[in-house]
Amino acid sequence: MRQVYLDYSATTPVKKEVLDVMLPYFSEKYGNPSSLYTLGQESKDAITKARGQVASLINADPAEVFFTAGGTESDNWALFGAVDALKKKGNHIITTKIEHHAILHSCEFLEKHGCDVTYLDIDCEGRVNVEDLEAAITDKTILISVMFLNNEIGTVQPIKEIGEIAKKHGILFHTDGVQALGNIPIDLKSLNVDLLSMSSHKIYGPKGVGALYVKKGVKISNYIHGGAQEIKRRAGTENLPGIVGFGKAAELAKENFDSHVKHCSDLRNYFVDKVLNNIPNTYLNATMDGRHPGNANITFEFVEGEAMLLSLDMQGISVSTGSACSSASLVPSHVLTALGIPVEKIHGTLRFTFGDFTTKEDVDYTLEALTNIVNKLRQISPVSSEKGW
Repeated sequence: MRQVYLDYSATTPVKKEVLDVMLPYFSEKYGNPSSLYTLGQESKDAITKARGQVASLINADPAEVFFTAGGTESDNWALFGAVDALKKKGNHIITTKIEHHAILHSCEFLEKHGCDVTYLDIDCEGRVNVEDLEAAITDKTILISVMFLNNEIGTVQPIKEIGEIAKKHGILFHTDGVQALGNIPIDLKSLNVDLLSMSSHKIYGPKGVGALYVKKGVKISNYIHGGAQEIKRRAGTENLPGIVGFGKAAELAKENFDSHVKHCSDLRNYFVDKVLNNIPNTYLNATMDGRHPGNANITFEFVEGEAMLLSLDMQGISVSTGSACSSASLVPSHVLTALGIPVEKIHGTLRFTFGDFTTKEDVDYTLEALTNIVNKLRQISPVSSEKGW
């Protein structure tokens, strides 16, 4: 059976070039980077190189990049670290209703411990209104956290404008850049971003490693305490092979950026055009303008998303009904809910995300299978029968 993977926003396969540079650090170059002898210092040098590779991808200084165990830890560190460091100044956070749960659940926890949180709405295109954001600022606001690019609908937020507002009011600005990394340009020299979260496994690197960008001069409290690793900012013996892999993945993402974006967007556009024109009663959620190059979030009326997903899986096709971190939940997507989509239509929505290893043959195979599956499910759906299907 043909295997087609169309869930690149959930995770990506590790590229061969990445795996090749990682392997020696498991069994040959295994020294602890904190050790003073040669084997340890070689490991330390490898981390320094990786730090520079990640920094180069986002146009930051290497000293502003701190390695973590992934995007969730980076998000947690940004929020908890900022709140602790600025507790004497205020206790108000501004975020959005469509953030990743690493942000939303952290905000809920902080609310239980004395913080006030404003959750901003989005418009029909999936974007935050910057005027609403500025109006939400109070004299107690210490942090704004708005994701760079949404993981479900692929919408890019007005990060530059938000950064300017944050700077004008003297407020720290954090953005979850996990989905944006490697998919849209990130130039931190031209954006007023104080904190940015990253994850390796979204850019063809290994799982279990990420990073937090902390702008020079920005003070946040440490999140993990212990040794003096990561320039005394994040304790714990470093995940050496993972960090090396993350660095190589970042290097490849920078080198191949233009071809990656073109490849993904061409396949995505072809797929969306075929689905919307050949399968009735379907529509794309959010806007195609300013969107993740490989994201297609599509609602199929009169069909259950889970039934489509399982049927596609039986044909060897992997897709998602929402974000990977909440796909096991029957609760409607909080992102699509915020977009104003009715619950019954949310349950008929699939997310397709295309990547470097996707081929046109994969897309054509998926289109044929998807068309047949939707038609079959609609024929046996009581709702579609009522609509005259």
